[in-house]
Amino acid sequence: MPRRRQVRTNRHMVGSGSDGTEDSDSSAEREQTNSSESDGNMPKRQRLTRASTRLSQSSQDTPDLKRTADHDESPPLTPTGNAPSSESELDISSPNASHDESQAKDQASRDSDKDLSHRPKRRRCHETYNFNMKCPTPGCNSLGHLTGKHERHFAVSGCPLYHNLSADECKVKAISREKQEEEVKGQEENNSRHATRHQTPTSKQSRYKEQVSEMRKGRSTGLQKEQKEKHMEHRQTHSNTREPLLENITSEYDLELFRKAQARASEDLEKLRIQGQITEGSNMIKTILFGRYELDTWYHSPYPEEYARLGRLYVCEFCLKYMKSQTILRRHMAKCVWKHPPGDEVYRKGGISVFEVDGKKNKIYCQNLCLLAKLFLDHKTLYYDVEPFLFYVMTEADNTGCHLVGYFSKEKNSFLNYNVSCILTMPQYMRQGFGKMLIDFSYLLSKVEEKVGSPERPLSDLGLISYRSYWKEVLLRYMYNFQGKEISIKEISQETAVNPVDIVSTLQSLQMLKYWKGKHLVLKRQDLIDEWRAKEIKRGNSNKTIDPSSLKWTPPKGT
Repeated sequence: MPRRRQVRTNRHMVGSGSDGTEDSDSSAEREQTNSSESDGNMPKRQRLTRASTRLSQSSQDTPDLKRTADHDESPPLTPTGNAPSSESELDISSPNASHDESQAKDQASRDSDKDLSHRPKRRRCHETYNFNMKCPTPGCNSLGHLTGKHERHFAVSGCPLYHNLSADECKVKAISREKQEEEVKGQEENNSRHATRHQTPTSKQSRYKEQVSEMRKGRSTGLQKEQKEKHMEHRQTHSNTREPLLENITSEYDLELFRKAQARASEDLEKLRIQGQITEGSNMIKTILFGRYELDTWYHSPYPEEYARLGRLYVCEFCLKYMKSQTILRRHMAKCVWKHPPGDEVYRKGGISVFEVDGKKNKIYCQNLCLLAKLFLDHKTLYYDVEPFLFYVMTEADNTGCHLVGYFSKEKNSFLNYNVSCILTMPQYMRQGFGKMLIDFSYLLSKVEEKVGSPERPLSDLGLISYRSYWKEVLLRYMYNFQGKEISIKEISQETAVNPVDIVSTLQSLQMLKYWKGKHLVLKRQDLIDEWRAKEIKRGNSNKTIDPSSLKWTPPKGT
């Protein structure tokens, strides 16, 4: 304790001078006190003298201040820049405490800034790897990454072993992808900014298209016997812990496109993890039990945390209520009286029905539908504010009830004439024509309303593909039935209810729009029309079409 008082007194002596004279006196006293030290300690005393001089210059107008536990929320820093380890290191009494608390905080912050100026900066904890985490793939050591840009991974999406690759192979593929991207960027820079007016592809683009066509024609029609045995053996050995073998299933070009998409998705997930938006083991529903199907989810949906942390959700396919266990679901199904969506049935043909559900009248059902849809949609942001929307739910009926196929929602009063706000086909019904049926039904409603419609942007990846395919089919059918000499985009829009902007973009993608002598001309490409007609004949009389005569609906008035 006496030693502590002596240090405090020296600090007071250093800070009480108005010029540098008392600093020299105090340093002289220190030299007298330490006169028994050897000459080898002289540099230490000189450093102490210089430090005391700097301290006196910074505290000429501010004497030593009183610090109490009531005034400071955080403990003051010691002369080393660290938080004190005990109360005995704090100077809690001073005879010359005459200034207010704000000056004390300013002085303390200046001193701490000086002390901490040479300390290394710490990285944020979510930017570092947690080496205690391990990849869930059996036999994986968490080294390498599917993108080839990271040294470690902790999720299946970035695991090279799960994708039947090694870390070195991923790095080699990453280098080749970077080279291809640089070549594509260089080609884009060389193109003229007015090149978009010329719809005819360049010779280089034509050659590339021919190369892709040749590569796709060269693929085998099916697996050989040995290849099938190899695939089955791999499946039996690794079950769901490894990705199925993809070689010889499609062309090398398409397989490489798929690998690029996998690497890009894995890189996006890694960026989200580094930013702290997702963490290893975060609450995300992996699978849902929906009717007789078990569905793997694609994206995160904001279900309540007590349900999301389970990883597996049980959903009633009729009322869309979500539950925690199969036992609760079984009990619920025994009591649930719903066999179809609420609302009015506005369309029925065969086993296909469409129900109009008002978000204001059936709020809980629509909220559960939005939460379910978010598991398979990336850009969806509407979950709970469902009252301004109408939901058109498509179902397929059998002897057990009307099973959910898909749905689309639209605003009751859209100032931009959007006929679709959100659209989804359930994964078990994808690639069967139901997506086009939903889109066709939305345009049928626009025709009844005598409006021109367009989907709300941004569209999801699968939604964009479906809409482009639908617009192409609509335009080619119109061209096939058109008998006049001059065609107008406005007339096409009025007859099909498709927005003129969507028509122009589709014509450009089909290379049927040409800019010539200051005018845009629509070209009637007979080869595309014949190709579409051949597919229509081959498809035959499919029941996956919307019959306008089966619609029993009038436009709603008001909200």
